[in-house]
Amino acid sequence: MYNSILIKHASIVNEGKTFLADVLIEDGKISSIAEMISPKSNKTKVINADGLHLLPGVIDDQVHFRDPGLTHKGDTNTESRAAVAGGITSYIEMPNTNPQTTTQEALDLKFENARVKSLVNYSFMLGGTNDNLKEILKTDKKRVAGLKLFLGSSTGNMLVDDEKVLEKIFSNTDLLISVHCEDETTIKENTRIYIEKYGEDNIPMSAHPEIRSDKACYISSSKAISLAKKTGARLHVFHLSTKIETALFSNKLALADKKITSEVCVHHLLFDKSQYETKGALIKWNPAVKSVEDRDALWEALLDDRIDVIATDHAPHTLEEKNNTYLKAPSGGPMVQHALVAMLEFYHKGKISIERIVEKMSHNPAILFEIEKRGYIREGYWADLVLVDLSSPWTVKRENILYKCGWSPLEGNTFRSKVNHTFVNGHHVYKTGEFDENYRGMRLSFDR
Repeated sequence: MYNSILIKHASIVNEGKTFLADVLIEDGKISSIAEMISPKSNKTKVINADGLHLLPGVIDDQVHFRDPGLTHKGDTNTESRAAVAGGITSYIEMPNTNPQTTTQEALDLKFENARVKSLVNYSFMLGGTNDNLKEILKTDKKRVAGLKLFLGSSTGNMLVDDEKVLEKIFSNTDLLISVHCEDETTIKENTRIYIEKYGEDNIPMSAHPEIRSDKACYISSSKAISLAKKTGARLHVFHLSTKIETALFSNKLALADKKITSEVCVHHLLFDKSQYETKGALIKWNPAVKSVEDRDALWEALLDDRIDVIATDHAPHTLEEKNNTYLKAPSGGPMVQHALVAMLEFYHKGKISIERIVEKMSHNPAILFEIEKRGYIREGYWADLVLVDLSSPWTVKRENILYKCGWSPLEGNTFRSKVNHTFVNGHHVYKTGEFDENYRGMRLSFDR
């Protein structure tokens, strides 16, 4: 039985630098980082990391693991298992489950469920509705990652559209407010136009970015930002998808000093609307995948720090559910297993440095949500770590997909990088296809 782990000769990627060093893990935390560390005893497990890069574990600030109530699509165990294989060591899960996470009791249920099922670290967002202001105001900001508001309808029917309620929430809560921004009136009108043109059963999937348009996104996000500025609320805008929205955000302050922040999802950096023809509902997300021009603008804003975080918005549905007409096919898709390697593929193509990937996927979520002692490779921090091989090509196939739903929009893609080892709280949870199925992650704590 080992009481410590020593990672030897790793190329460590951390805080804007890549350097060779050893890392010693004791009692779940990083106890030493040095050029040369010797094993303390025969109870030290030594891992040779020659040729491998050691990254801080990814912190995914937006996932839908479908538990409770929608577990035919995915559940906390299956999706956290896929996450750890993808180098994700912590996640923040969204409230549109069944029951919806809009009360303290529902939060308690999810924390207990994760304690029993999750292979990686976890926290949750309380969901806001038009009528749960009392629940919001009694929520301790140290207890949860934040508050999630759907300002456009999406999976789960949690639309908050009462402007008086919104202003009360923004004015009175000290929770970090994260928002899904799409204007419902615009979407409904666009839907009506396409139904008149094609009929309910014949709307092409390519209509999705026209129905859930850039205008719908901009109206909603600009309104949320105006409200945040008026009230002084701390606002985080999820999954930007349009060029026009990127102008709403600034890079003039350090992230820790920003009151208004933003996120982009991997799929909005990967896909564009030309691919609806071949992938159909498999790339149907809310907000919609849009034009090449929109995608390029998202990249520009990500690289110049107007966009702060890269996340997945992992949201599995079954293929049976996806294999439907436009209005009936649900939006969302699985991504946690493949997000890191997809971003590393952009590193191989010269689009982004590996240091910036770590910044946007590990450091910045920790800063933004004020997560205690995670997101970095630092002495005294929890040992949430990922060893990746940047020269180990593999292809996404149905047989190596770990999501409960059993599919990926990236099936057939070949990636040059592979996650070889993942450590959660110093525990060696994943090793090249093998899992410690008995390990369970920890509840995230917040330094607020």
